[in-house]
Amino acid sequence: MLSSNGGTVKNNEPPQSSRKLQRGAVSSAREEAGVSQGEISGLSRWNLLPWRFQNDILNAMIVHSWTVNLREEGLLLLEAVNLRIPAAPRGFLGQLARKQRILLNGAPASGDNPVKPGDILSLRPSSRINELIAESRLAPAQILYEDGECMVLDKPAGLMTHPAGGHADDLLTRLKNYLGLRNETFQVGPIHRLDIGTSGPILYGKGRSSISALGKMLMAGELRKDYLALVSGHPPPHGVLDSTVPGHGKDKASLTRYRRLATGSGHTLLALELITGRRHQIRRQLADAGWPIDGDRRYRGAYLPGLLHPFLHCYRLAFRLPGDGRRVEITSPLPSTLRVQLSDLGIDQHAILAATQEIPHPNPQ
Repeated sequence: MLSSNGGTVKNNEPPQSSRKLQRGAVSSAREEAGVSQGEISGLSRWNLLPWRFQNDILNAMIVHSWTVNLREEGLLLLEAVNLRIPAAPRGFLGQLARKQRILLNGAPASGDNPVKPGDILSLRPSSRINELIAESRLAPAQILYEDGECMVLDKPAGLMTHPAGGHADDLLTRLKNYLGLRNETFQVGPIHRLDIGTSGPILYGKGRSSISALGKMLMAGELRKDYLALVSGHPPPHGVLDSTVPGHGKDKASLTRYRRLATGSGHTLLALELITGRRHQIRRQLADAGWPIDGDRRYRGAYLPGLLHPFLHCYRLAFRLPGDGRRVEITSPLPSTLRVQLSDLGIDQHAILAATQEIPHPNPQ
């Protein structure tokens, strides 16, 4: 989801036609495997299927959809798809278009059809597409925003923002490899960071000038970051966390605003606005307040089955472009693994939807 003019362009679910294509692909893979719908519905029977057929069926269920952004404005459909999947040969993408395997706003489209920001591009599922996306190092939907000055990427939990000792993979290295496939050689650098266990958008500057200007914006406190956290306990409906957090050998004043969104089974979903940007600020302040983040072992967070990292997600990033001052607002949907945790705790699905799309800013004023 992205905003280029103060409004928000939503990356909606694939249209009805895409879901029909998905069901058809699953059916084809199932028929090739020689199993019935009833057989697949039972987990024990599924486990008896040969691995190759399991893999084919799972691949057939993956539909890749994404929203066209400013960087792709005016490009032809094949050019826009190739920009998102740079490892894909142009000839192969041309074949996909001729076979009506590329959808524009839910309908097959010609490869020379122009695209505009807000359009939804989708690819019919196939194992070859999945291989080319893996070779590209970034999934198409992972690019939440891009223009001539910057990019915003969706970082999954478990991945470092940039290279660090003891970690073989990181998002910055993936981005550099991705840009290399696009034959783009400008310098790129992260403007801020997220902890390895935190998911959400990361802003990257393109070129030294943009990196410098965006870095100054961060230092001036003009980069807004809003988070979702699931904590143990029952915080008040809204409030401010005003305390000191250790950093670089001394305690530093730290400020976080929060708002309660929903509760369930002794846990509370909070929306938080990070005012200052200290290392581990939200994690430490919530723990000090008596509401540690679930899954955060470092700060004594509660254990939840299946949760392998802190339940902390940056869901909104807002800033102004250094060139023309235009405001950009990016939203990142709550990962499915975290949505499952909320469901298991009995937190209402409407609250989950509100938390990932339309919740007010945490500022209680």
